[in-house]
Amino acid sequence: MKAAAHAKFPSFAMKIVSTVALSPNQREMIAGAIPRAELFDRACRSIDEITEMISGGCDVMLTFRMPPDLLRRLPGLKWVQLLSAGADHALSGPLRDAAIPITTASGVHSTPIAEYTLCSMLVYARRLHIAIRAQSRHEWARRVMLSSLDVIRGKTLGIVGYGSIGRETARLAEAFGMRVLALKRNPQEHRDAGWTPTGLGDPGGRIPAKWFGAEDRAALLAESDYISVTLPLTDYTRKFIGAREIAAMKPGAYIVNIGRGAVIDESALADALSAGKIGGAGLDVFEREPLEAESPLWDLEHAILTPHMSGDFRGYMDMACELFAENLRRFQLGDPLLNRVDPAQGY
Repeated sequence: MKAAAHAKFPSFAMKIVSTVALSPNQREMIAGAIPRAELFDRACRSIDEITEMISGGCDVMLTFRMPPDLLRRLPGLKWVQLLSAGADHALSGPLRDAAIPITTASGVHSTPIAEYTLCSMLVYARRLHIAIRAQSRHEWARRVMLSSLDVIRGKTLGIVGYGSIGRETARLAEAFGMRVLALKRNPQEHRDAGWTPTGLGDPGGRIPAKWFGAEDRAALLAESDYISVTLPLTDYTRKFIGAREIAAMKPGAYIVNIGRGAVIDESALADALSAGKIGGAGLDVFEREPLEAESPLWDLEHAILTPHMSGDFRGYMDMACELFAENLRRFQLGDPLLNRVDPAQGY
């Protein structure tokens, strides 16, 4: 989305509040972008603590979460930089109908989530999940595993949502010798307008062998041995992959979901896995989190589950502050902000 222009903001008058504690290096990055601004940061572990933190007002927020009445409490708020790649939690609550710019941390997660996706695929192909479960029972499972071991080289990876994460996943998959298919809202637009660290991803869209639009998702799924779902959650993408789409998948296909749990019909997926209609699933996100103890997904042999952690890594806030600093420079100059959310699209 092309960001609308906004007025230049004098740096000496800007007050920035971060609801995450910053390191000296992170504060230095922010100060270097806008030297005369006031910066206040503190680790806020609850909405009450965030509410208290912003009680003195601010112009810009750097945050994961916000109180539901944020705009009433901060009538002078001029911009929110989210520390998440998704904006659904903000657009459905505190920033619903907000007139101010909202930007996300899209691009910060591209490396850890792309690595997670390839890891999940390799674990499935080499049956390491079977070995780990056998290890916990002190069982030597060599004979069971030998009949089903595979490689990912030469296989087709379908990427549903070709943003910063999908593009870095494609770059790594290409290095593994995989053929890549890409699905995006506008498949005619191959370039990536979002923020990505230098040298990562596929900014020009050169990697995919074929491009698909949203209406052609069943065709992409039918052609893919592995599928990576990196969609944000919007009204349009809710249950984007339902029973019809799952039925189109190859019998041995493996699907990884790192976007939002509700973009896949979880019940239909569990049924297909239970019946052996697809090969397996690597799930880091779920319709309800934490995943309920009674969910059938826990006990499925080829379901590899993790607790919504694929995007986390030790350098997360350093990279997020690098992006924030660049956006601060742009905001001060009145230039378009990186990763600006289009409320009409939901991301």
